[in-house]
Amino acid sequence: MADAIVEACASEYRAGKGEYLLAVARFGGIPLRVLKPLTFMNNSGDAVRDALERLDLSADRCLVVCDDFQLPLGQLRLRASGTDGGHNGLYSIIYQLQTEDFPRLRCGIGSPHLSAEKSLRASFVLSAFDRDERPAAGAMIQRARDACLSVLTDGLSAAMNTFNTRHPQP
Repeated sequence: MADAIVEACASEYRAGKGEYLLAVARFGGIPLRVLKPLTFMNNSGDAVRDALERLDLSADRCLVVCDDFQLPLGQLRLRASGTDGGHNGLYSIIYQLQTEDFPRLRCGIGSPHLSAEKSLRASFVLSAFDRDERPAAGAMIQRARDACLSVLTDGLSAAMNTFNTRHPQP
């Protein structure tokens, strides 16, 4: 999804001064930075904290995007703040920033193929989408990109009103 934003802004990543790639761009005349952590997801908070410190930005100026297997494939949920909801990447970011007060966009990857067995969930999250799920996943990436850019241009509340609706899968 980060790649879709970077492409839409005709930008490119450069190595950050930490464990991340950073793209500096403009969209609609508004400057933005897209961070792509190179850490394991469970340690993504290290990269986010480091980048925010180096860029002198507060946590509320950072929109975190993550997957969520508890949401159906294709559904987006944009929030101003909240708990980690059991997501290890969000837990790491909350722990490193010492706050839950940052906006996040959860992208649904839920599937009937998801096992109820907790030990099998990691392999589900790391596996590729099934062939029949790929159109919905691709559409979700484009909607998530649009949601992030809407937060930038229209504000969080307007983006929430637009993108926090159930969206039919292709």
